[in-house]
Amino acid sequence: MIRFLLSRFVTMLATALALTFVVFFLTNLAPSLEKVAKSEIGARVSDAEVESWLNRNGYGEPMLVRYGEWLGVVPGWTHSVDGEVVAGRCAGADGGVDAGARCGILQGDWGYSTVFRRDVIEIVGRSLALTGKLMFWVMMVMVPGALILGVLAGMREGSKLDRSLSTVSILTTATPEYVSGVVFIAVFASTAVGLKWFNGSATSAMENATIENFTLPVLTIALYGMGYIARMTRASMTEVMTAQYIRTARLKGVSFPKIVLRHALRNALIAPFTVIMLQFPWLLNGVVIVETLFNYKGFGWTLVQAAGNNDIELLLGVSVVSVVVVLLTQLISDIGYVYLNPRIRVS
Repeated sequence: MIRFLLSRFVTMLATALALTFVVFFLTNLAPSLEKVAKSEIGARVSDAEVESWLNRNGYGEPMLVRYGEWLGVVPGWTHSVDGEVVAGRCAGADGGVDAGARCGILQGDWGYSTVFRRDVIEIVGRSLALTGKLMFWVMMVMVPGALILGVLAGMREGSKLDRSLSTVSILTTATPEYVSGVVFIAVFASTAVGLKWFNGSATSAMENATIENFTLPVLTIALYGMGYIARMTRASMTEVMTAQYIRTARLKGVSFPKIVLRHALRNALIAPFTVIMLQFPWLLNGVVIVETLFNYKGFGWTLVQAAGNNDIELLLGVSVVSVVVVLLTQLISDIGYVYLNPRIRVS
Protein backbone atom coordinates (compact mmCIF):
# COMPACT_ATOMS: atom_id res chain seq x y z
CA MET A 1 0.00 0.00 0.00
CA ILE A 2 2.82 2.42 0.83
CA ARG A 3 4.45 1.83 -2.55
CA PHE A 4 1.08 2.36 -4.22
CA LEU A 5 0.54 5.65 -2.37
CA LEU A 6 4.02 6.91 -3.22
CA SER A 7 3.58 6.11 -6.90
CA ARG A 8 0.19 7.80 -6.91
CA PHE A 9 1.60 10.91 -5.24
CA VAL A 10 4.34 11.13 -7.86
CA THR A 11 1.77 10.73 -10.62
CA MET A 12 -0.49 13.33 -8.99
CA LEU A 13 2.40 15.80 -8.74
CA ALA A 14 3.33 15.34 -12.40
CA THR A 15 -0.31 15.68 -13.44
CA ALA A 16 -0.78 18.82 -11.35
CA LEU A 17 2.31 20.44 -12.85
CA ALA A 18 1.23 19.58 -16.38
CA LEU A 19 -2.33 20.84 -15.94
CA THR A 20 -1.36 24.06 -14.17
CA PHE A 21 1.23 24.81 -16.85
CA VAL A 22 -1.39 24.35 -19.58
CA VAL A 23 -3.72 26.77 -17.76
CA PHE A 24 -0.82 29.19 -17.15
CA PHE A 25 0.15 29.09 -20.83
CA LEU A 26 -3.41 29.66 -22.08
CA THR A 27 -4.14 32.50 -19.67
CA ASN A 28 -0.85 34.26 -20.43
CA LEU A 29 -1.14 34.46 -24.18
CA ALA A 30 -0.41 37.83 -25.79
CA PRO A 31 -4.05 38.93 -26.28
CA SER A 32 -4.86 38.24 -22.62
CA LEU A 33 -1.82 40.13 -21.41
CA GLU A 34 -2.72 43.07 -23.64
CA LYS A 35 -6.20 43.19 -22.06
CA VAL A 36 -4.64 43.17 -18.59
CA ALA A 37 -2.33 46.05 -19.48
CA LYS A 38 -5.14 48.14 -20.98
CA SER A 39 -7.36 47.50 -17.96
CA GLU A 40 -4.61 48.86 -15.72
CA ILE A 41 -3.30 51.85 -17.69
CA GLY A 42 -6.25 52.70 -19.93
CA ALA A 43 -7.90 51.41 -23.07
CA ARG A 44 -6.56 54.12 -25.39
CA VAL A 45 -2.85 53.45 -25.18
CA SER A 46 -0.35 52.64 -27.86
CA ASP A 47 1.25 49.26 -28.42
CA ALA A 48 4.57 50.65 -27.21
CA GLU A 49 3.02 51.72 -23.92
CA VAL A 50 1.42 48.29 -23.50
CA GLU A 51 4.74 46.56 -24.13
CA SER A 52 6.52 48.90 -21.72
CA TRP A 53 3.97 48.21 -18.98
CA LEU A 54 4.25 44.45 -19.51
CA ASN A 55 8.04 44.58 -19.28
CA ARG A 56 7.92 46.70 -16.11
CA ASN A 57 5.59 44.18 -14.46
CA GLY A 58 7.45 41.00 -15.30
CA TYR A 59 5.30 39.83 -18.22
CA GLY A 60 8.12 40.18 -20.73
CA GLU A 61 10.11 37.24 -19.39
CA PRO A 62 10.05 33.76 -21.02
CA MET A 63 6.99 31.63 -20.27
CA LEU A 64 8.86 28.92 -18.34
CA VAL A 65 10.61 31.51 -16.17
CA ARG A 66 7.34 33.19 -15.31
CA TYR A 67 5.74 29.82 -14.56
CA GLY A 68 8.62 29.08 -12.18
CA GLU A 69 8.11 32.47 -10.52
CA TRP A 70 4.39 31.76 -10.14
CA LEU A 71 5.16 28.37 -8.57
CA GLY A 72 7.79 29.87 -6.31
CA VAL A 73 10.76 27.78 -7.47
CA VAL A 74 12.43 30.72 -9.27
CA PRO A 75 13.21 34.12 -7.69
CA GLY A 76 10.57 36.71 -8.50
CA TRP A 77 11.07 39.33 -11.19
CA THR A 78 12.41 42.80 -10.41
CA HIS A 79 12.36 46.10 -12.28
CA SER A 80 15.29 48.47 -11.98
CA VAL A 81 15.72 52.13 -12.90
CA ASP A 82 19.29 53.50 -13.08
CA GLY A 83 20.54 50.39 -11.30
CA GLU A 84 18.08 50.71 -8.41
CA VAL A 85 15.34 48.12 -7.88
CA VAL A 86 12.05 50.00 -7.76
CA ALA A 87 9.49 47.21 -8.21
CA GLY A 88 9.25 43.45 -8.13
CA ARG A 89 7.04 40.44 -7.55
CA CYS A 90 8.31 39.86 -4.01
CA ALA A 91 7.63 43.30 -2.56
CA GLY A 92 7.46 43.42 1.22
CA ALA A 93 4.98 45.30 3.39
CA ASP A 94 7.43 48.22 3.64
CA GLY A 95 7.69 48.49 -0.15
CA GLY A 96 11.17 46.99 -0.34
CA VAL A 97 11.98 44.31 -2.89
CA ASP A 98 14.24 41.32 -2.27
CA ALA A 99 15.82 40.43 -5.60
CA GLY A 100 16.58 36.87 -4.56
CA ALA A 101 13.29 36.04 -2.88
CA ARG A 102 10.77 33.44 -4.03
CA CYS A 103 7.10 34.27 -3.61
CA GLY A 104 4.86 31.85 -5.48
CA ILE A 105 2.01 29.55 -4.57
CA LEU A 106 4.43 27.24 -2.74
CA GLN A 107 5.20 30.12 -0.38
CA GLY A 108 1.51 30.99 0.02
CA ASP A 109 1.54 33.99 -2.35
CA TRP A 110 -1.18 33.31 -4.94
CA GLY A 111 -1.08 36.76 -6.48
CA TYR A 112 -3.40 39.75 -6.50
CA SER A 113 -6.78 39.96 -8.19
CA THR A 114 -7.04 42.83 -10.67
CA VAL A 115 -10.85 42.75 -10.48
CA PHE A 116 -11.61 42.35 -6.77
CA ARG A 117 -8.47 44.20 -5.65
CA ARG A 118 -7.71 41.62 -3.00
CA ASP A 119 -5.33 38.71 -2.52
CA VAL A 120 -6.30 35.69 -4.60
CA ILE A 121 -5.92 33.26 -1.71
CA GLU A 122 -8.43 35.28 0.32
CA ILE A 123 -10.99 35.28 -2.50
CA VAL A 124 -10.53 31.59 -3.28
CA GLY A 125 -10.71 30.62 0.39
CA ARG A 126 -13.98 32.47 0.94
CA SER A 127 -15.63 31.19 -2.25
CA LEU A 128 -14.44 27.65 -1.59
CA ALA A 129 -15.95 27.74 1.90
CA LEU A 130 -19.30 28.89 0.50
CA THR A 131 -19.32 26.20 -2.17
CA GLY A 132 -18.23 23.64 0.41
CA LYS A 133 -21.33 24.47 2.45
CA LEU A 134 -23.49 24.02 -0.64
CA MET A 135 -21.73 20.77 -1.57
CA PHE A 136 -22.25 19.35 1.92
CA TRP A 137 -26.01 19.76 1.84
CA VAL A 138 -26.21 18.58 -1.75
CA MET A 139 -24.39 15.37 -0.83
CA MET A 140 -26.59 14.91 2.24
CA VAL A 141 -29.66 14.99 -0.01
CA MET A 142 -28.29 13.39 -3.16
CA VAL A 143 -26.36 10.36 -1.91
CA PRO A 144 -28.94 8.77 0.46
CA GLY A 145 -31.76 9.48 -1.98
CA ALA A 146 -29.86 8.03 -4.95
CA LEU A 147 -28.80 4.89 -3.03
CA ILE A 148 -32.34 4.23 -1.82
CA LEU A 149 -33.75 4.64 -5.34
CA GLY A 150 -31.03 2.45 -6.87
CA VAL A 151 -31.34 -0.34 -4.29
CA LEU A 152 -35.14 -0.42 -4.50
CA ALA A 153 -35.04 -0.53 -8.30
CA GLY A 154 -32.33 -3.19 -8.43
CA MET A 155 -33.82 -5.59 -5.88
CA ARG A 156 -36.43 -6.85 -8.34
CA GLU A 157 -35.29 -6.28 -11.90
CA GLY A 158 -38.10 -5.71 -14.37
CA SER A 159 -40.80 -5.03 -11.79
CA LYS A 160 -43.14 -2.04 -11.91
CA LEU A 161 -41.18 -0.39 -9.13
CA ASP A 162 -37.96 -0.88 -11.09
CA ARG A 163 -39.40 0.65 -14.25
CA SER A 164 -40.95 3.57 -12.38
CA LEU A 165 -37.82 4.47 -10.43
CA SER A 166 -35.60 4.02 -13.50
CA THR A 167 -37.84 6.43 -15.44
CA VAL A 168 -37.61 9.00 -12.66
CA SER A 169 -33.81 8.64 -12.57
CA ILE A 170 -33.51 9.15 -16.33
CA LEU A 171 -35.77 12.22 -16.23
CA THR A 172 -33.74 13.89 -13.46
CA THR A 173 -30.46 13.26 -15.24
CA ALA A 174 -31.81 14.41 -18.60
CA THR A 175 -33.05 17.72 -17.19
CA PRO A 176 -30.27 20.35 -17.09
CA GLU A 177 -29.81 22.41 -13.97
CA TYR A 178 -30.69 25.67 -15.68
CA VAL A 179 -34.06 24.18 -16.66
CA SER A 180 -34.94 22.65 -13.28
CA GLY A 181 -33.65 25.75 -11.49
CA VAL A 182 -35.87 28.08 -13.54
CA VAL A 183 -38.85 25.75 -13.02
CA PHE A 184 -38.27 25.67 -9.25
CA ILE A 185 -38.02 29.46 -9.10
CA ALA A 186 -41.17 29.88 -11.20
CA VAL A 187 -43.19 27.40 -9.14
CA PHE A 188 -41.90 27.85 -5.58
CA ALA A 189 -40.51 31.40 -5.48
CA SER A 190 -42.59 33.41 -7.91
CA THR A 191 -45.75 35.38 -7.28
CA ALA A 192 -47.10 34.26 -10.67
CA VAL A 193 -47.93 30.80 -9.33
CA GLY A 194 -48.56 31.87 -5.79
CA LEU A 195 -46.32 29.39 -3.97
CA LYS A 196 -43.93 31.73 -2.17
CA TRP A 197 -42.40 28.90 -0.16
CA PHE A 198 -38.74 29.68 -0.88
CA ASN A 199 -36.53 32.57 -1.96
CA GLY A 200 -35.49 32.78 -5.59
CA SER A 201 -32.11 34.19 -4.51
CA ALA A 202 -29.56 32.46 -2.31
CA THR A 203 -27.44 35.54 -1.59
CA SER A 204 -28.62 35.68 2.02
CA ALA A 205 -27.63 32.02 2.43
CA MET A 206 -23.99 33.07 2.21
CA GLU A 207 -24.23 34.45 5.74
CA ASN A 208 -27.16 32.50 7.17
CA ALA A 209 -28.46 29.45 5.30
CA THR A 210 -32.09 28.61 6.00
CA ILE A 211 -34.73 26.37 4.46
CA GLU A 212 -36.23 29.34 2.63
CA ASN A 213 -33.07 30.59 0.93
CA PHE A 214 -31.06 27.37 0.51
CA THR A 215 -33.57 24.68 -0.51
CA LEU A 216 -33.92 25.51 -4.20
CA PRO A 217 -30.19 25.56 -5.14
CA VAL A 218 -29.60 22.37 -3.14
CA LEU A 219 -32.50 20.56 -4.82
CA THR A 220 -31.51 21.81 -8.27
CA ILE A 221 -28.04 20.28 -8.01
CA ALA A 222 -29.05 17.20 -6.03
CA LEU A 223 -31.78 16.08 -8.44
CA TYR A 224 -29.46 16.31 -11.43
CA GLY A 225 -26.77 14.11 -9.86
CA MET A 226 -29.17 11.80 -8.04
CA GLY A 227 -30.42 10.10 -11.20
CA TYR A 228 -26.93 9.15 -12.39
CA ILE A 229 -25.91 7.63 -9.05
CA ALA A 230 -29.26 5.84 -8.76
CA ARG A 231 -28.86 4.25 -12.20
CA MET A 232 -25.33 3.09 -11.36
CA THR A 233 -26.54 1.66 -8.05
CA ARG A 234 -29.45 -0.06 -9.76
CA ALA A 235 -27.16 -1.67 -12.36
CA SER A 236 -24.74 -2.85 -9.67
CA MET A 237 -27.56 -4.14 -7.47
CA THR A 238 -29.11 -6.03 -10.38
CA GLU A 239 -25.81 -7.75 -11.12
CA VAL A 240 -25.26 -8.70 -7.49
CA MET A 241 -28.76 -10.13 -7.07
CA THR A 242 -28.08 -12.67 -9.85
CA ALA A 243 -24.80 -13.90 -8.29
CA GLN A 244 -24.39 -17.50 -7.17
CA TYR A 245 -24.02 -16.73 -3.45
CA ILE A 246 -27.35 -14.86 -3.51
CA ARG A 247 -29.03 -17.89 -5.05
CA THR A 248 -27.42 -20.11 -2.43
CA ALA A 249 -28.72 -17.87 0.35
CA ARG A 250 -32.21 -18.06 -1.11
CA LEU A 251 -32.04 -21.85 -1.30
CA LYS A 252 -31.02 -21.97 2.36
CA GLY A 253 -34.19 -20.11 3.25
CA VAL A 254 -32.68 -16.75 4.19
CA SER A 255 -35.33 -14.04 4.11
CA PHE A 256 -35.23 -11.56 1.25
CA PRO A 257 -34.59 -8.46 3.44
CA LYS A 258 -31.60 -10.19 5.08
CA ILE A 259 -30.24 -11.18 1.68
CA VAL A 260 -30.40 -7.58 0.51
CA LEU A 261 -28.99 -5.96 3.65
CA ARG A 262 -26.35 -8.50 4.70
CA HIS A 263 -25.17 -10.04 1.44
CA ALA A 264 -26.01 -7.85 -1.55
CA LEU A 265 -25.81 -4.27 -0.35
CA ARG A 266 -22.10 -4.04 0.47
CA ASN A 267 -21.00 -5.58 -2.82
CA ALA A 268 -23.51 -3.47 -4.72
CA LEU A 269 -22.04 -0.26 -3.27
CA ILE A 270 -18.53 -0.80 -4.66
CA ALA A 271 -19.20 0.75 -8.08
CA PRO A 272 -21.45 3.57 -6.78
CA PHE A 273 -18.74 4.56 -4.27
CA THR A 274 -16.42 5.47 -7.15
CA VAL A 275 -19.19 7.43 -8.83
CA ILE A 276 -20.01 9.27 -5.61
CA MET A 277 -16.39 10.31 -5.10
CA LEU A 278 -16.29 11.65 -8.66
CA GLN A 279 -19.22 13.93 -7.80
CA PHE A 280 -16.96 16.16 -5.70
CA PRO A 281 -14.95 17.66 -8.59
CA TRP A 282 -18.17 17.87 -10.61
CA LEU A 283 -19.87 19.76 -7.80
CA LEU A 284 -16.89 22.07 -7.35
CA ASN A 285 -16.82 23.21 -10.97
CA GLY A 286 -20.29 22.22 -12.10
CA VAL A 287 -22.19 24.59 -9.83
CA VAL A 288 -21.36 27.55 -12.09
CA ILE A 289 -24.86 27.71 -13.58
CA VAL A 290 -26.68 27.18 -10.28
CA GLU A 291 -24.60 29.70 -8.35
CA THR A 292 -25.06 32.27 -11.10
CA LEU A 293 -28.80 31.52 -11.37
CA PHE A 294 -29.41 31.88 -7.63
CA ASN A 295 -26.79 34.64 -7.16
CA TYR A 296 -24.77 32.57 -4.71
CA LYS A 297 -21.20 33.88 -4.80
CA GLY A 298 -19.30 30.66 -4.35
CA PHE A 299 -16.50 28.96 -6.26
CA GLY A 300 -18.42 28.68 -9.55
CA TRP A 301 -19.47 32.33 -9.41
CA THR A 302 -15.85 33.32 -8.77
CA LEU A 303 -14.72 31.29 -11.78
CA VAL A 304 -17.22 33.10 -14.00
CA GLN A 305 -16.12 36.50 -12.74
CA ALA A 306 -12.43 35.69 -13.21
CA ALA A 307 -12.94 34.37 -16.74
CA GLY A 308 -15.28 37.18 -17.78
CA ASN A 309 -12.93 39.91 -16.52
CA ASN A 310 -9.66 38.27 -17.63
CA ASP A 311 -8.37 38.10 -14.06
CA ILE A 312 -5.32 35.93 -14.73
CA GLU A 313 -4.09 35.47 -11.16
CA LEU A 314 -7.55 34.53 -9.92
CA LEU A 315 -8.06 32.09 -12.79
CA LEU A 316 -4.77 30.42 -11.92
CA GLY A 317 -5.76 30.18 -8.26
CA VAL A 318 -9.10 28.60 -9.16
CA SER A 319 -7.35 26.12 -11.45
CA VAL A 320 -4.96 25.04 -8.68
CA VAL A 321 -7.84 24.27 -6.33
CA SER A 322 -9.75 22.41 -9.04
CA VAL A 323 -6.76 20.24 -9.96
CA VAL A 324 -6.00 19.39 -6.32
CA VAL A 325 -9.62 18.44 -5.59
CA VAL A 326 -9.85 16.20 -8.66
CA LEU A 327 -6.60 14.39 -7.88
CA LEU A 328 -7.39 13.92 -4.19
CA THR A 329 -10.87 12.55 -4.84
CA GLN A 330 -9.45 10.07 -7.35
CA LEU A 331 -6.88 8.92 -4.80
CA ILE A 332 -9.53 8.51 -2.09
CA SER A 333 -11.73 6.65 -4.57
CA ASP A 334 -8.96 4.17 -5.39
CA ILE A 335 -8.13 3.56 -1.73
CA GLY A 336 -11.78 3.14 -0.79
CA TYR A 337 -12.33 0.74 -3.69
CA VAL A 338 -9.54 -1.48 -2.39
CA TYR A 339 -11.05 -1.67 1.10
CA LEU A 340 -14.61 -2.19 -0.13
CA ASN A 341 -13.62 -5.06 -2.41
CA PRO A 342 -11.39 -7.57 -0.55
CA ARG A 343 -10.63 -9.37 -3.84
CA ILE A 344 -8.54 -6.41 -4.95
CA ARG A 345 -5.00 -6.28 -3.65
CA VAL A 346 -2.32 -3.68 -4.30
CA SER A 347 0.85 -5.36 -5.48
